[in-house]
Amino acid sequence: MSKNIEVKKGVVADIKQKFEKAQTAVLVDYRGLNVAEDTELRNQLRKAGVEYAVLKNTMINLAIQDMNLDAMKPHLEGPTAVAFGYEDAIAPAKILSEFVKKSKKMTIKCGVCDGAYLDEAGVQALANTPSREVLIAKIMGSMMSSVSKFVYALEAIRKKQAGEA
Repeated sequence: MSKNIEVKKGVVADIKQKFEKAQTAVLVDYRGLNVAEDTELRNQLRKAGVEYAVLKNTMINLAIQDMNLDAMKPHLEGPTAVAFGYEDAIAPAKILSEFVKKSKKMTIKCGVCDGAYLDEAGVQALANTPSREVLIAKIMGSMMSSVSKFVYALEAIRKKQAGEA
């Protein structure tokens, strides 16, 4: 085999590993971005711990062949960049969605979340999901609400029995 084929096999294996390791991957068409906008986007993604890479469509296609992601194949046309979120599943979708709204120059093609294909609407829905911290705060608030109501009920019973009411 030629050295070029070996290099390409390594690239395909690397891309496949990234898709398998990532909680979320979002594919975008980055046409129209200038260098300053691309740098700003990359900085935002890097701060959130998201890996962003411009990849060849043929290499992505080869990497996803045996991953049950055939629905992505129609989106593998034109320039493609992929944002891989390894720690926070929502971060790539949220950052890219906000950037698309602001710049109006790039488009979201599709995504993958926990091995499942997401169309553009699915990526937008993921982007609109509150962050982990917000969800935890809401759960804690509802738990505390129940506990507080229980404490108030016990206090009312105590006062009624003691004749304080």
